Amino acid sequence: MGSTRPARLALVLMVVLTFVTGVVDAVGFLGLDRVFTGNMTGNIVILGMGAAGADELPVLGPSVALVAFAAGALTAGLLLRASPAGWSGRVTALLGAQTGILAALTLALALVDEHPGSLAQLAIAAGTAAPMGSQAAVARRVGVAEMTTVVVTSTLTMLASESFPRGGRAALFNRRMAAILAIFLGAVVGALLLHAHLALPMALAAAASGAVTLIGHTRLRGRTL
Repeated sequence: MGSTRPARLALVLMVVLTFVTGVVDAVGFLGLDRVFTGNMTGNIVILGMGAAGADELPVLGPSVALVAFAAGALTAGLLLRASPAGWSGRVTALLGAQTGILAALTLALALVDEHPGSLAQLAIAAGTAAPMGSQAAVARRVGVAEMTTVVVTSTLTMLASESFPRGGRAALFNRRMAAILAIFLGAVVGALLLHAHLALPMALAAAASGAVTLIGHTRLRGRTL
């Protein structure tokens, strides 16, 4: 019973980070020339079609995002290697760094032209994808089951093949559905905010990441999930 409340809070925080992924992917795809900054499966598909010359799809942007995401995940993995499972000080540090990077990108987007040039787009895509890779590694270390925070394909598969056949209320109201809705709503909100300015959805992503970092550090650090 003692670990139930921290586990639920950890689940909520991972859902919020999944929402962040939806927001930054809306920024990347709609504002940075069709580049996913959180969902790397989409980048690999775009890269494959772009390499074949289909529909003038970008190649450089998805490639840069892939490398940056992997670098972020590698860095986080190395830093977390000696940390215990669950929420540790290093988890806080990595999510704090993510918040700082997203905040810096928000400021940069607010200061530059609303439609940045190609080099600026690449820099922003890389700067966003790297903390998303770190976020994915952090989510694995925190260890909330079925919450990767960056991709929901496997989650949708489990929802359709395992949750739905069981029927009842639990078939719809569960963490799998929460993850899918979170990334969907993040993309919706990110796309809507883009109508006002490219910096606004990035600011929202930074604020949400900061809230997760603060709450996780004060409520979950050192607790058994």
